[in-house]
Amino acid sequence: MELKDKLLDSFIAFEEDFVLDEELHQKRIDALKIFESKGFPTKKLEGWKYTSLERLLKKDYILFSKSDNYIDLKDVKKYFLYDVDTYKIVFIDGVYSPFLSDTTHDGIDACLMSAALTKPKYRKLVDTYFNKIADGQDSMTALNTSFTKEGAYIYIPKNTVAQKPIEIVHFATGNEHALWLQPRNLIVVDQNAQVQIIERHQSLKPHELVTNSVTEIYAHKEAYVDYYKLQNDLDTASLIDNTYIAQEKQSNVSVHTFSFGGKLIRNNLNFYHRGEHLNSTLKGITILQAQQHVDHYTLVHHAHPNCESHQDYKGVFSDRSTGVFNGKILVDKIAQKTNAFQQNNNILLDDKTTVNTKPQLEIFADDVKCSHGCTIGQLDEEALFYLKTRGIPHKEAKALLTYAFANNVLESVQLPALKKRINHLIASKLGVNLGFDL
Repeated sequence: MELKDKLLDSFIAFEEDFVLDEELHQKRIDALKIFESKGFPTKKLEGWKYTSLERLLKKDYILFSKSDNYIDLKDVKKYFLYDVDTYKIVFIDGVYSPFLSDTTHDGIDACLMSAALTKPKYRKLVDTYFNKIADGQDSMTALNTSFTKEGAYIYIPKNTVAQKPIEIVHFATGNEHALWLQPRNLIVVDQNAQVQIIERHQSLKPHELVTNSVTEIYAHKEAYVDYYKLQNDLDTASLIDNTYIAQEKQSNVSVHTFSFGGKLIRNNLNFYHRGEHLNSTLKGITILQAQQHVDHYTLVHHAHPNCESHQDYKGVFSDRSTGVFNGKILVDKIAQKTNAFQQNNNILLDDKTTVNTKPQLEIFADDVKCSHGCTIGQLDEEALFYLKTRGIPHKEAKALLTYAFANNVLESVQLPALKKRINHLIASKLGVNLGFDL
């Protein structure tokens, strides 16, 4: 049986296992019809021109894990931001782990999507925000919506600052030979509220894993959202991540994406502006090797005047890896005084790697300041020679230049403990000890 048919056939059993009210039930039915009509995206679509899901769709995935999903904290502690105190929303093979989690309802809500979908006290917020900015015509988003059950639900009330960062962590045990997960996150940050969030997907041993994740983020007036995606999985794990962000006036949202490992990663990051004088930041570092594939697809829709967006993605590729960047800035006619910047720079460490990059501007306003650009090249041989003449070995010299290439993205990371962690991950990927911390 093909995977599409298996998903469609499994929907009835899923509905019986997780019953929702009529309105939410209808949303799932409508979403399933869209997926049934469109199926999985193919390279015939312009947005998927350089990324094929074909090799992922041939496996016989378990859709709902029934294995023992217990994990001992000592075995996974290294994957948490353990040197700072955080709230934690943890899932194992798609199932919530109360033992590893530290949720809260004290001033803020950092809890479960399943609770938000089924408990009356959350109903008003769910009706207001759930599935309202997600692209209902995107087949992978529609598939996720039709099987929505579990994930993170975060609500930061008006004038509230989350006292601790929130970690959303998905572990896959490998107890199933092949597993398909579909987490759904809903994050609402009310007026003048602030939150920092770290999201991670991590396999604990090699097995075929695909995670089809959808996140909706609402940043109200003067809200501040600092979001980090840490992607450093095994080379048997794949991630399709759709993140949709709606910003009201004077809000500030930044998303940093660190893609260091995985068989195939597709990051769809969409910003929608709903007011003036707001700021959107999209930054990323990609370091790949060994036939890994990462595709960053970004959209910033400037629909109001006097707003700014800043995109800066750096990629380092080696050993038959593939990088894709497709970034789009859309400026409506009404969006005068827009200031938008987009840059994608890439380094190829050998001649067996591939990078496809396509920065785009669509501008319908006449009083704007917009720029975009991309580069694909190799390390500066003169700079490399200079470092070697100062007694630095060739391997370490390459690592220092590569680190310097990516450093401006790290400068905007606001969590020192996370910045230190990323620094060590970069050193590990480059195979050297840089000899310093951030």
